[in-house]
Amino acid sequence: MSMHPSRRAYVEAERADEEMDEGLDLANIPLDRNHAMPSGTNEMASELMAQFERKKRAQKLVVPTADRDVKTRLRSLGEPITLFGEGPGERRDRLRTLLAVEAEAAGEDADIVMGDAPPVEEQEEEFFIPGDKVLLEARRAMAKFSLPQSKKKIAFQRIEATIPLKTHIAFRNKIKDHMQEYELYGSQTFARPTSIVRFSPNGKFIAAGTFDGQVKLLNVPNLNDAITYKGGHADRTTGIDWMPGATLPDSTVTPSTVNFASGGGGGKIQLWSLEDQKPLSTLSGHENRVCRIAFHPSGRFLASASDDQTWRLWDVNTSQELLVQEGHVKEVYSVAFNQEGSLVATGGLDSVARVWDTRSGRIVFMLESHIKPVHAVDWSTDGYRVLTGAGDGFMKCWDTRAVRETNSIGANTGGVTDLRWLKGQDGPLSGVPLQKDEEGNLVPKKASTLVVSCGFDNNIKIFSADDWSLIKTLKGHGQPILSTDISMDATYIVSGGKDRSIKLWSRDDPQGI
Repeated sequence: MSMHPSRRAYVEAERADEEMDEGLDLANIPLDRNHAMPSGTNEMASELMAQFERKKRAQKLVVPTADRDVKTRLRSLGEPITLFGEGPGERRDRLRTLLAVEAEAAGEDADIVMGDAPPVEEQEEEFFIPGDKVLLEARRAMAKFSLPQSKKKIAFQRIEATIPLKTHIAFRNKIKDHMQEYELYGSQTFARPTSIVRFSPNGKFIAAGTFDGQVKLLNVPNLNDAITYKGGHADRTTGIDWMPGATLPDSTVTPSTVNFASGGGGGKIQLWSLEDQKPLSTLSGHENRVCRIAFHPSGRFLASASDDQTWRLWDVNTSQELLVQEGHVKEVYSVAFNQEGSLVATGGLDSVARVWDTRSGRIVFMLESHIKPVHAVDWSTDGYRVLTGAGDGFMKCWDTRAVRETNSIGANTGGVTDLRWLKGQDGPLSGVPLQKDEEGNLVPKKASTLVVSCGFDNNIKIFSADDWSLIKTLKGHGQPILSTDISMDATYIVSGGKDRSIKLWSRDDPQGI
């Protein structure tokens, strides 16, 4: 197989560099009084000088600094974007050498400047697609919703910042002691494995999906069937999410309106009420299984992640598809909005998670340190920290303000299948002010103090979200656990797995935090 010309030039340059690095023992070259060089030495000296000139020429080249742009430029040259064991620095040096060889072959001068990657290639990297007026109006609606929420959150956090660190530590230790007493509280067995479980906002129901495409509503804590929904999904039900405010007192969401949604095999999303066994509406458009779904905190929109390598945005009221978003190179498995509705995170089987701005459609953060598929994403109530869980067994915390990974926690051996951050009833956007103790001192909020995860090790793990220490491991499932959730007040934890069971975990009391 013939070698690409620029690649051949690069290999020849590298070979010459190696020969040069071996060194010429010039001290042992005999010199006569006429300064005549031995036969063949002139050619070697000329080659050395050429190599020195090539390196000087390469150093004058300005190449992209972003690794993404370096890969884009290598791809445009027909070169592999990465070699075995090659890091970003070596990759940039390789591009520099290739450009120097190419410039020399073209007879260009040494002052050639190579800027960043072309704008078109950058747009392709960010995976923008044209939108219409309906999508524009949806983005405006999400912006109008998120801006007041952000102001409310910031006001809350300013007050919260006045609480001393020692108070936070003492509060965290009390929560750890409380959660260490959680044990198996109840269990229910189905005919097929349980793929997804989610608590209702009031904690009185569990919506569950199974491998046969069924959707069930169970009472808490006895786990009796409340409703078995008909006309669910052609294959396993893999995604369920509750409408914000559903089942809560004084909510505009009534039992006869959309209370939760489900997604699964066949690519359809079903919208369900609490009074009808048949779906109120069906959202069709995905070409393959819908893996996870998430309501926008406004309740007006819904996002879905699918095996067709896209995530989509829907208008809940009209059942209209607003956006088909590409970006992942493999199946998109997980999706979640932050509580302000300004950001949405997606996780894929390409081992990458992405954070998107819902108001512009732009990718604002690439979460790229997992080495196996990302199965779960969830947000803290602070609106800027997001968790990812993957098949590599790690749970990672990312800060979207600092645009970096802050923590990497070994969670479930064999892989994390699901994780949930405690939303609580006293978060920054709950409308509940910070409480005071008997002495009048502010008490930290309970929201976002805990995280639960589950995985292929058949265990549920409870972590403190302050120092990421493991509080408790819940054991009882006989096979991998596919989904878990924690109620708003942390009274209960639920899990469902391949052993065809749903299990409820709590204290003997039972009491929340």
